[in-house]
Amino acid sequence: MSKVGVVYHSVCDSTRGLAQAVVEGVNNVSGCEGVELTILGEDIQLGRYRNSELMVQLDRCKAIVLGSPTFMGCVSAQFKAFMDTASERYSDRSWMDKLAAGFTIGGNFSGDQLNTIQTMQIFAAQTGMLWAPLGILTDSEGKGRNRGGCQSGLVAVAERDGGLHQLDLLTAQYLGERVGGLSLRLLPH
Repeated sequence: MSKVGVVYHSVCDSTRGLAQAVVEGVNNVSGCEGVELTILGEDIQLGRYRNSELMVQLDRCKAIVLGSPTFMGCVSAQFKAFMDTASERYSDRSWMDKLAAGFTIGGNFSGDQLNTIQTMQIFAAQTGMLWAPLGILTDSEGKGRNRGGCQSGLVAVAERDGGLHQLDLLTAQYLGERVGGLSLRLLPH
């Protein structure tokens, strides 16, 4: 069984909704199991992320999908605290050659979400992970997925009422299916 950890921080449940769609996509792939892992503010003490159980669960995954809302053009402070704690994985290379991907959501189409995705890509590179881009063209196959047009990862845009657009949820599910499938093909052991 190929485990894919979907680790995320959510404030208004929109990022959580995307994460759950990614997990659903992973679970659609035979031989894969998606694991939803939430970064909580109460796990941060004196500026450091302190949930070692979550970190151990990620250690056991073949792939890690990262998710954060875009706040002020970057990942949330809570997500950044998680990234900083993972520096131990940088030092011991325990995440080397895991597959990685990412998703984010912002308030509009030009909300600097790409910087959030690029921050996740750099984090993945620092820890030795292999980045999986979204891999679908905007509205390819007439399904409307990837409406944000970002190839580096899923960029979603919140609806005016704070909800999620159906096409963003479909894209999140696709991202889970893609990462699950790639984890089986590229990391068979």
